[in-house]
Amino acid sequence: MDYFLGFVIVIVLIILLRSIVQINEYERGIKFHLGKFSKIIKPGWRVILPIVETYKKVDIRTKVVDVPEQDAITKDNVSVRINAVIYYKIFDAAKAILEVENFYYAVSQLAQTTMRNAVGSVSLDELLSEREKLSDNICKVIDAATDPWGIKVENVELKDIQLPEDMKRVIAKVAEAEREKDAVITKARGEVEASKNLAIAAETMAKTPGAMHLRTLSTINDVSSDQSNTLIFCVPIEMIDAFKAGNGGVAKKVIDAVNHNNREE
Repeated sequence: MDYFLGFVIVIVLIILLRSIVQINEYERGIKFHLGKFSKIIKPGWRVILPIVETYKKVDIRTKVVDVPEQDAITKDNVSVRINAVIYYKIFDAAKAILEVENFYYAVSQLAQTTMRNAVGSVSLDELLSEREKLSDNICKVIDAATDPWGIKVENVELKDIQLPEDMKRVIAKVAEAEREKDAVITKARGEVEASKNLAIAAETMAKTPGAMHLRTLSTINDVSSDQSNTLIFCVPIEMIDAFKAGNGGVAKKVIDAVNHNNREE
């Protein structure tokens, strides 16, 4: 009799020990009584009666879902590959277990579908320049769809957007053309400023006697600093003709003087 009583006591102790479960602070427990939802178990040590009661733990910390790369087509028919990261947490553990079979898998699939649809609604330029706006739209759509599951989507970040090689070359050419345009515009603006300054300088020299002569001498001095340079003066043809006529008259006088001296001898 004592042996049987001791055996019963041991069995009862084993059952009681196995009935004690621990729920951590970052977890919530979903308790079922005879297969029916009973209540949400708070953190701490709790007693779950064997056979008639069961439970399931749910982690309520923020979770990160790495959405794999998806092939999508933009509104202007450009094929791209895009991936993203989703941050979400469970605000109602009971709904996360009762309303959806596997909320991890469900959120991942919903994110992939939503991301492809969002990319298809925008053009390539909008996709590249307004990534934050697109991320917000994806976040709102996923959050609205997961509310019945007790899940709150906190943020969606687009990690990478991969373009075809042909499209990369086209974008590079567009960027190069834009830079060339900016360079031409800047050069034209410089020419305008230079012409204005030259006009002011010319007006100042015209009003100041000797200014042009001093400027000419200064230019000659700058050029003559390098002996490899050759300085060429442009002289009007009329001046050359006058110079020739003058030389002819002088030569005639020299010849007449020589002939006169010869006759005296």
